[in-house]
Amino acid sequence: RERTSAPCTALSTSFELKKSTMAVSLKLQKRLASSVLKCGKRKIWLDPNEINEIALANSRRNIARLHRDGLIIKKPAVVHSRARVTLRNEAKRKGRHTGIGKRRGTANARLPFKVLWMRRTRVLRRLLKKMRDQGKIDKHIYHSLYMLAKGNQFKNKSVLLEKIHELKAINVKEKALAEQAEARKGRAKARLERRAAREAKKAADAEAAAQAS
Repeated sequence: RERTSAPCTALSTSFELKKSTMAVSLKLQKRLASSVLKCGKRKIWLDPNEINEIALANSRRNIARLHRDGLIIKKPAVVHSRARVTLRNEAKRKGRHTGIGKRRGTANARLPFKVLWMRRTRVLRRLLKKMRDQGKIDKHIYHSLYMLAKGNQFKNKSVLLEKIHELKAINVKEKALAEQAEARKGRAKARLERRAAREAKKAADAEAAAQAS
Protein backbone atom coordinates (compact mmCIF):
# COMPACT_ATOMS: atom_id res chain seq x y z
CA ARG A 1 0.00 0.00 0.00
CA GLU A 2 2.86 2.42 0.81
CA ARG A 3 4.43 1.75 -2.61
CA THR A 4 1.24 2.58 -4.43
CA SER A 5 0.61 5.80 -2.48
CA ALA A 6 3.84 7.56 -3.59
CA PRO A 7 2.97 7.76 -7.31
CA CYS A 8 -0.51 8.98 -6.40
CA THR A 9 0.86 11.85 -4.34
CA ALA A 10 3.28 12.81 -7.16
CA LEU A 11 0.41 12.88 -9.66
CA SER A 12 -1.72 14.97 -7.36
CA THR A 13 1.05 17.56 -6.82
CA SER A 14 1.74 17.88 -10.56
CA PHE A 15 -1.98 18.29 -11.19
CA GLU A 16 -2.14 20.98 -8.54
CA LEU A 17 0.80 22.84 -10.13
CA LYS A 18 -0.82 22.61 -13.55
CA LYS A 19 -4.10 23.81 -12.13
CA SER A 20 -2.43 26.75 -10.44
CA THR A 21 -0.76 27.85 -13.70
CA MET A 22 -3.98 27.38 -15.64
CA ALA A 23 -5.94 29.43 -13.14
CA VAL A 24 -4.02 32.66 -13.95
CA SER A 25 -6.50 35.07 -15.57
CA LEU A 26 -5.09 37.73 -17.87
CA LYS A 27 -8.38 39.44 -18.74
CA LEU A 28 -7.35 42.61 -16.90
CA GLN A 29 -3.95 42.74 -18.62
CA LYS A 30 -5.55 42.18 -22.04
CA ARG A 31 -8.07 44.96 -21.42
CA LEU A 32 -5.40 47.39 -20.25
CA ALA A 33 -3.15 46.45 -23.18
CA SER A 34 -5.95 47.10 -25.69
CA SER A 35 -6.47 50.52 -24.08
CA VAL A 36 -2.74 51.37 -24.11
CA LEU A 37 -2.10 50.10 -27.65
CA LYS A 38 -5.42 51.50 -28.97
CA CYS A 39 -6.72 48.32 -30.53
CA GLY A 40 -9.16 45.52 -29.82
CA LYS A 41 -8.51 42.78 -27.30
CA ARG A 42 -8.37 40.20 -30.09
CA LYS A 43 -5.31 42.03 -31.46
CA ILE A 44 -3.29 41.65 -28.23
CA TRP A 45 -0.63 38.93 -28.03
CA LEU A 46 0.67 37.93 -24.60
CA ASP A 47 3.90 35.95 -24.33
CA PRO A 48 2.87 32.47 -23.06
CA ASN A 49 6.34 31.93 -21.54
CA GLU A 50 6.07 35.02 -19.32
CA ILE A 51 2.53 34.60 -18.01
CA ASN A 52 3.50 35.03 -14.37
CA GLU A 53 5.31 38.30 -15.01
CA ILE A 54 2.45 39.59 -17.16
CA ALA A 55 -0.05 38.65 -14.46
CA LEU A 56 1.74 40.98 -12.01
CA ALA A 57 1.19 44.00 -14.29
CA ASN A 58 -1.93 45.72 -12.99
CA SER A 59 -1.49 49.25 -14.37
CA ARG A 60 -1.19 50.90 -17.75
CA ARG A 61 2.37 51.99 -16.98
CA ASN A 62 3.41 48.37 -16.31
CA ILE A 63 1.62 47.25 -19.46
CA ALA A 64 3.47 49.88 -21.50
CA ARG A 65 6.78 48.68 -20.01
CA LEU A 66 5.98 45.09 -20.95
CA HIS A 67 5.10 46.26 -24.46
CA ARG A 68 8.50 47.94 -24.74
CA ASP A 69 10.14 44.72 -23.53
CA GLY A 70 8.28 42.70 -26.15
CA LEU A 71 6.16 40.59 -23.80
CA ILE A 72 2.97 42.22 -25.05
CA ILE A 73 2.62 42.82 -28.78
CA LYS A 74 -0.08 44.32 -30.98
CA LYS A 75 -0.82 41.83 -33.76
CA PRO A 76 -0.52 43.21 -37.33
CA ALA A 77 -3.64 43.92 -39.32
CA VAL A 78 -4.92 40.96 -41.27
CA VAL A 79 -4.32 41.51 -45.00
CA HIS A 80 -7.55 41.66 -46.99
CA SER A 81 -6.26 41.69 -50.54
CA ARG A 82 -8.24 43.45 -53.28
CA ALA A 83 -6.13 41.99 -56.10
CA ARG A 84 -8.90 39.61 -57.19
CA VAL A 85 -11.47 42.41 -57.06
CA THR A 86 -9.23 44.64 -59.21
CA LEU A 87 -8.79 41.89 -61.80
CA ARG A 88 -12.53 41.26 -61.92
CA ASN A 89 -13.34 44.95 -62.29
CA GLU A 90 -10.86 45.23 -65.18
CA ALA A 91 -12.57 42.28 -66.85
CA LYS A 92 -15.98 43.88 -66.26
CA ARG A 93 -14.79 47.05 -67.95
CA LYS A 94 -14.09 44.89 -71.01
CA GLY A 95 -17.63 43.49 -70.81
CA ARG A 96 -16.97 40.14 -69.11
CA HIS A 97 -19.18 38.78 -66.31
CA THR A 98 -22.10 41.04 -67.29
CA GLY A 99 -24.34 38.63 -69.18
CA ILE A 100 -27.98 37.79 -68.51
CA GLY A 101 -27.10 35.35 -65.73
CA LYS A 102 -25.10 37.95 -63.79
CA ARG A 103 -27.82 40.62 -63.70
CA ARG A 104 -29.92 40.94 -60.56
CA GLY A 105 -31.79 44.24 -60.99
CA THR A 106 -34.05 45.48 -63.75
CA ALA A 107 -32.65 47.52 -66.61
CA ASN A 108 -34.04 50.67 -65.01
CA ALA A 109 -32.40 49.79 -61.68
CA ARG A 110 -29.01 49.09 -63.27
CA LEU A 111 -29.00 52.27 -65.40
CA PRO A 112 -32.03 54.50 -64.78
CA PHE A 113 -33.92 55.83 -67.80
CA LYS A 114 -33.84 59.26 -66.21
CA VAL A 115 -30.03 59.26 -66.17
CA LEU A 116 -29.96 58.33 -69.87
CA TRP A 117 -32.47 61.10 -70.62
CA MET A 118 -30.41 63.66 -68.68
CA ARG A 119 -27.20 62.70 -70.47
CA ARG A 120 -28.82 62.87 -73.93
CA THR A 121 -30.64 66.13 -73.23
CA ARG A 122 -27.51 67.81 -71.92
CA VAL A 123 -25.54 66.76 -75.01
CA LEU A 124 -28.22 68.15 -77.35
CA ARG A 125 -28.66 71.41 -75.43
CA ARG A 126 -24.89 71.91 -75.25
CA LEU A 127 -24.65 71.49 -79.05
CA LEU A 128 -27.50 73.95 -79.67
CA LYS A 129 -25.96 76.56 -77.38
CA LYS A 130 -22.55 76.15 -78.99
CA MET A 131 -23.93 76.56 -82.53
CA ARG A 132 -26.03 79.57 -81.51
CA ASP A 133 -23.03 81.27 -79.85
CA GLN A 134 -20.92 80.63 -82.97
CA GLY A 135 -23.61 82.19 -85.16
CA LYS A 136 -24.28 79.02 -87.14
CA ILE A 137 -27.98 79.11 -86.23
CA ASP A 138 -30.20 82.04 -85.33
CA LYS A 139 -32.33 82.36 -82.21
CA HIS A 140 -35.49 81.20 -83.99
CA ILE A 141 -33.97 77.90 -85.15
CA TYR A 142 -32.40 77.51 -81.69
CA HIS A 143 -35.74 77.88 -79.93
CA SER A 144 -37.65 75.57 -82.26
CA LEU A 145 -34.97 72.86 -82.01
CA TYR A 146 -34.72 73.30 -78.23
CA MET A 147 -38.43 72.59 -77.87
CA LEU A 148 -38.21 69.63 -80.26
CA ALA A 149 -35.32 68.19 -78.22
CA LYS A 150 -37.43 68.63 -75.09
CA GLY A 151 -40.18 66.67 -76.84
CA ASN A 152 -37.86 63.69 -77.45
CA GLN A 153 -37.59 64.23 -81.21
CA PHE A 154 -33.84 63.56 -81.50
CA LYS A 155 -32.30 60.23 -80.61
CA ASN A 156 -28.72 61.51 -80.65
CA LYS A 157 -26.48 64.36 -81.76
CA SER A 158 -26.15 63.22 -85.38
CA VAL A 159 -29.94 63.30 -85.86
CA LEU A 160 -30.02 66.84 -84.45
CA LEU A 161 -27.21 67.92 -86.79
CA GLU A 162 -29.14 66.52 -89.77
CA LYS A 163 -32.19 68.53 -88.70
CA ILE A 164 -30.06 71.68 -88.31
CA HIS A 165 -28.64 71.27 -91.84
CA GLU A 166 -32.13 70.64 -93.17
CA LEU A 167 -33.54 73.79 -91.55
CA LYS A 168 -30.58 75.87 -92.68
CA ALA A 169 -31.08 74.61 -96.26
CA ILE A 170 -34.79 75.52 -96.05
CA ASN A 171 -33.88 78.98 -94.76
CA VAL A 172 -31.36 79.48 -97.57
CA LYS A 173 -33.94 78.36 -100.13
CA GLU A 174 -36.61 80.65 -98.68
CA LYS A 175 -34.16 83.56 -98.66
CA ALA A 176 -33.22 82.91 -102.30
CA LEU A 177 -36.91 82.73 -103.27
CA ALA A 178 -37.60 85.95 -101.40
CA GLU A 179 -34.70 87.66 -103.18
CA GLN A 180 -35.97 86.38 -106.53
CA ALA A 181 -39.48 87.63 -105.76
CA GLU A 182 -38.08 90.99 -104.69
CA ALA A 183 -36.05 91.18 -107.93
CA ARG A 184 -39.16 90.33 -109.96
CA LYS A 185 -41.12 93.02 -108.15
CA GLY A 186 -38.32 95.50 -108.82
CA ARG A 187 -38.22 94.60 -112.51
CA ALA A 188 -42.01 94.84 -112.80
CA LYS A 189 -42.03 98.20 -111.06
CA ALA A 190 -39.28 99.49 -113.36
CA ARG A 191 -41.25 98.19 -116.35
CA LEU A 192 -44.38 99.98 -115.21
CA GLU A 193 -42.43 103.16 -114.61
CA ARG A 194 -40.94 102.99 -118.12
CA ARG A 195 -44.37 102.35 -119.60
CA ALA A 196 -45.85 105.23 -117.66
CA ALA A 197 -42.99 107.44 -118.82
CA ARG A 198 -43.59 106.39 -122.46
CA GLU A 199 -47.30 107.06 -122.20
CA ALA A 200 -46.69 110.42 -120.58
CA LYS A 201 -44.22 111.33 -123.34
CA LYS A 202 -46.65 110.20 -126.00
CA ALA A 203 -49.42 112.27 -124.46
CA ALA A 204 -47.14 115.28 -124.21
CA ASP A 205 -46.13 114.91 -127.91
CA ALA A 206 -49.77 114.62 -128.95
CA GLU A 207 -50.70 117.73 -126.97
CA ALA A 208 -47.77 119.67 -128.44
CA ALA A 209 -48.82 118.62 -131.99
CA ALA A 210 -52.39 119.72 -131.35
CA GLN A 211 -51.29 123.12 -130.12
CA ALA A 212 -49.00 123.55 -133.17
CA SER A 213 -51.81 122.84 -135.60
